[in-house]
Amino acid sequence: MAIKLYVGNLPASTTSDELMELFAQAGEIVQLDLVKSPQNGLPKGYAFITMNTQSEIDKAISMFHLYLLRDHALKVGLANPRRNRDKKMPDSEL
Repeated sequence: MAIKLYVGNLPASTTSDELMELFAQAGEIVQLDLVKSPQNGLPKGYAFITMNTQSEIDKAISMFHLYLLRDHALKVGLANPRRNRDKKMPDSEL
């Protein structure tokens, strides 16, 4: 079962290749999504990385949470499930 990581606080110049090389040290990367702005195509400063096992995820978190990448302390943790954007939240939950 694949598990997804959130990687935040990335420097603007970070590339997918750079993240692949870095996180491959923790295990096999199934998918990497460097999130970019649809308006200008520039990275938004975060990415999602999918790995196969919990042990690879745990290793990636322990290796790279607060890891300094060009003076940026990375935020690495389990990704939250995507919320349904079509569903309106009741006012009581806002």
